[in-house]
Amino acid sequence: MAAFQPSEHIRHILASLPTKPGCYLMKDERGQVIYVGKAKKLRNRVRSYFNSSAEAYPKTLRLREQVADIEVIVAETEVQALILEETLIKRHLPRYNIMLKDDKRYPYIRVRWQDPFPKIETTRRVEQDGSRYFGPYTAMWAVQNTLRTLRKAFPYLTCDRTITGQDERACLFYDIKLCNAPCIGAVGQDEYRAMIGELMDVLSGKSEKVMARLQAEMQQAAENLQFERAAAIRDQLKAIEYINQRHKVINPRMTDHDVIALARDRSDACVQILFIRNGKLVGSDARMLGGADGEPDAEILSQFLTQFYGDVAEVPHEIILPDEVEEARIIEQWLKDKRGGHKVTITVPKRGDKHNLIKMAEENAGEALRMIRAQWEADTHRHEQGLAELQEALKLPAPPNRIECYDISTTQGTAIVASRVMFVRGAPRKSEYRRFNIRSVTHSGSDDYQSMREALTRRFNRYQKALSDPSTVAPGQTDHDETWRLLPDLLMVDGGKGQLNVAVEVLKEFGLLERVPVVALAKQFEELYQPDNPTPIILPRRGQALYLVQRIRDEAHRFAITTHRQQRAKIGMASRLETIPGIGPKKRKALLKAFGNSIDAIKAASIEELTAVPGISEMLALSLKELL
Repeated sequence: MAAFQPSEHIRHILASLPTKPGCYLMKDERGQVIYVGKAKKLRNRVRSYFNSSAEAYPKTLRLREQVADIEVIVAETEVQALILEETLIKRHLPRYNIMLKDDKRYPYIRVRWQDPFPKIETTRRVEQDGSRYFGPYTAMWAVQNTLRTLRKAFPYLTCDRTITGQDERACLFYDIKLCNAPCIGAVGQDEYRAMIGELMDVLSGKSEKVMARLQAEMQQAAENLQFERAAAIRDQLKAIEYINQRHKVINPRMTDHDVIALARDRSDACVQILFIRNGKLVGSDARMLGGADGEPDAEILSQFLTQFYGDVAEVPHEIILPDEVEEARIIEQWLKDKRGGHKVTITVPKRGDKHNLIKMAEENAGEALRMIRAQWEADTHRHEQGLAELQEALKLPAPPNRIECYDISTTQGTAIVASRVMFVRGAPRKSEYRRFNIRSVTHSGSDDYQSMREALTRRFNRYQKALSDPSTVAPGQTDHDETWRLLPDLLMVDGGKGQLNVAVEVLKEFGLLERVPVVALAKQFEELYQPDNPTPIILPRRGQALYLVQRIRDEAHRFAITTHRQQRAKIGMASRLETIPGIGPKKRKALLKAFGNSIDAIKAASIEELTAVPGISEMLALSLKELL
C-alpha cells in the first residue's frame, strides 16, 4: 500500500504549525468541521495524523483522508486549550469526536439558606448564590420522591408569602401537618432554621444526631402519655429511615467522590458514574458515547471527563478512574478552577475499597450497556428512523425492511462457515438465521471470495427451488420455506469491493441484480460500497442508519464465530475418535449420529448400546470404552 500523501495545501499548513498549546479544527472539502482536538504543542500533535504512526488507528486513517483544511487557535496555557476544545466541540458537533449522546443536567435539591426562612426547591443549575445544594440525582422523579418524604419529617415552607409571623390564618398545609406555619408565628425564625438545618443534615447523610434526638423526644412523649405527639415523631423517624435506606453506605471516610468506569461492546461504549457523598452512594448514572469505535479506553475517559464536567453543576474533590488518562494534571487544574479554587484529584486505585468500587462500576456499566442495547432493539421508532436514513443514503426505492447479511469465518482454511443473519424492520429475527458449511474450498487454504460465492449461490438456489416446487416443503415448514422464498430488500456482505463483486456476479447469474439491492460493508472504515459507484458511502457517525448497519454486521460476525467454534469442536471430537484403532470415517460418522454428536454420550454408553451402532463389534466397543 502506497504511503498516504496529503494535499499541497495541507502540507503547507503542517510545515507552518506553531509549537504552542492550542486547538485545531479539521475541515472537509465543504468547510465543515469534522474533528476538534487540543495539543500541548500544536505542531507535533497535528503532524502525527499524517505520519506512519497513524497507520495503526483506522479512525485516524478515515479522518485524514477527508481533511481538506486545518485551522489552529493558539492558547496561552494547556488548561485554556482544554476549555476551548470543550466549547468548540459543543458548537460544531464534529462527526469524528467522541461525544456524549445527551447533554442532560442532573437535578439537585436547593436550600435557600441565605433567606431568613429558607425554602426548598429543585434545580438543574448550581450557582454561587448562598444556597446549599444536594445531589446530583439521576432523575427528577427521584428528587420529588425524596422531597415528599422529607416534608413529612420536616414540614418546610412552599408558599410565596412574606413571612412576618403576623398573618391571621395559615394555609391548608398547616392543617395537614406539611408546614409548621411560621407565617402565623407558630414557630419562630430560629426554630424554623434549626429544622431546616436538620433537614440538610439528613440530605448530607449525617442523620445520626437528628434521629437520636427524635428517639429521645418520642420516648419522653410516650412516658408523658402524649401518644399523638409520640406517633407524629415516629412518622418523622420512618421518613428519615426511608431516606437513609435509599443511600447505600460505602465508606464513612469517602466524603465527596465520583467513581467512573467504562464498558465497551464492539462499536458501543458506556460510562457508568457512581456518586458518593458523605460515605454513601447517593446515585448512579450511565451515559452512552458516540464516535468511540477504534479509540483507546484512556482517550474515551479523557474526552468524557471534559464533556461531562463541563456541564455538571457540582465537581467532587476526587474522581476515581479505572485507567490513567494522559492529561490528568491538566484536567485536575481545570476542575479546580470550576470548583472555585478547591483541589480536585484524579486517582487510579490498584487495590482496596476504591478499587472495589471501580469493579462495581464496571459491572454496572456492562449491565447498563446490555440494557441500553436491548432498549434500542425494542425501540420501533429508532428502527424506523435507521431504515429511513439507510433508504435515503443508498437511494433505495423503499425502506429495507428485510436485510440479509453474510459473513465468512475460518481459521487457516479449516471449518469454513458462512453465516446469514436476518433483520426484519430493524430488529434481528433469529428464527431465520442460517449457516452454510463451505464445501467448495479445500482445507489446504482459505478463499473468502469463493466461500461467499458458494453461500450466496446456495441461498438463491433455494430461492428458485422454493418458487418452482413448493410441494417439496414438508407440512409445518412454511416458515422455513418463506425464509428462502422472500427476497431481501437489501443484501449486505461483510467485506470490501471484492466481496461486493462476488455478490453482484451471483445476483446476475440468477437474474436478480435489478431486484435485490446489494452493498458491502468495509471492515476497516465502515464504508458502504454499491455496484457501479466507486465512491464509498459514509453514513453520519451519529445517525441511526450507521448504528443499524453496525449491529447487523456485528450480529453476522457473532453468529459466524459461534458456528465456526462449533465446527472446530466437532472436528476435534471426530479426530479423537479416529485415533482409536478400527474407527474410520464411516464408523466415526455412525457413532456421532447415534449419540447426538456428543463424545460424552459415547463415553457413557454401555457395551450393548455401542454394539447397536452399525459396524461396531463387541471388541471395538470394548476398545472404545477403554480408550475414551
